[in-house]
Amino acid sequence: MEENKKEPEEEVKESLKEKKEETKDEAEKAPEEKEPEDKESEEDKLSEEEKLRAELDEQKDKYLRVVAEYDNFRKRTAKERLDLISTSKADAITQLLPVVDNFERALSAPTQDETYKTGIEMIMKQLKDVLKSLGIEEIDPIGEKFDPNVANAVNQIEDENLGDNEVAQVFQKGYRIGDKVLRYAMVVVANP
Repeated sequence: MEENKKEPEEEVKESLKEKKEETKDEAEKAPEEKEPEDKESEEDKLSEEEKLRAELDEQKDKYLRVVAEYDNFRKRTAKERLDLISTSKADAITQLLPVVDNFERALSAPTQDETYKTGIEMIMKQLKDVLKSLGIEEIDPIGEKFDPNVANAVNQIEDENLGDNEVAQVFQKGYRIGDKVLRYAMVVVANP
């Protein structure tokens, strides 16, 4: 009988020991398990916040790049538009310059009809006013030092009355719009 009694006692002791060990293990594990969960959740929150900040920074960078690209596009197209207008105007005026030359020749031709001459003068004045309003300037370098940037020398003469490289005669006037020369003046240069 004693053996029977010991056995249950031993069993109880063993079960108590096991329970103590289990509770001890659980107690040891519980704080460890709780802490990593808390740490993980805090780390998750931080990493999520960092991810969101990184994504926000990336989107902000993309936005700024798009805005800068659009601004550059706007400036470039405005410049291209102005260049196109200027080029178109220059091409149209270049086509009209022979007409202006013919009116100048008509003015310099001798005539007996004063009304005819007055009409030609009025047309020439009107043409010059239109050219001036469009920003077109005449290049008439007579008496000035020869400048190859605005005139082409088609002949040379020796003349003691004129200085070195002075324009003695203009065969055809030149025209420019701003800094761009539409047509170079054709001149005779004295004492080259």
